[in-house]
Amino acid sequence: MIVHNAKAKVVPFLLSGVIILLDQLVKGFIVKHWSDSRILDVFGNDLLWIIHVRNKAIAFSLGHNLPDSLRPLLFIVLPIIVLGFLLGYYIMSKEFSNFQRWLFAGIMGGGIGNILDRIFRPDGVVDFISVKFYGIFGMERWPTFNIADASVVVCGIILLISSLISPKSVQMKSSNKEAAH
Repeated sequence: MIVHNAKAKVVPFLLSGVIILLDQLVKGFIVKHWSDSRILDVFGNDLLWIIHVRNKAIAFSLGHNLPDSLRPLLFIVLPIIVLGFLLGYYIMSKEFSNFQRWLFAGIMGGGIGNILDRIFRPDGVVDFISVKFYGIFGMERWPTFNIADASVVVCGIILLISSLISPKSVQMKSSNKEAAH
């Protein structure tokens, strides 16, 4: 179901607010109460750790070698511009289903959560979730991440899948099959 009214576009941003709030509260707790060397093995089997790590770069520490003078431009200003364009597209678009609007809001909340860290935490984005990766892609552990990262990735993947299998896409495939016969 495609929704067009303003309320349907705005209400999902409650999720953005919840993600930003939860992300920042947990990061604040980690910064205040978790030393850099402390590791909590959540299940006692090395699968999930809570650990305090700072990341001055972006995902997977990409850009950690960039000069300090370039980082604010690439890691704060550019993401704000991208989020602004995405928000503009979201507002103008009539293509999002209600479900997809909530996913979009999850992506926005996660993006804003990490931008806030880059602006207000000079030591870098606070990451604290570490998952064992069992040597896949040569990594023993997945790069440490946070709630904002998880929100962007999970909502982004589900949004991509939902857009590929949306009723509009299914309808177009059916029309193409009928035209071929």
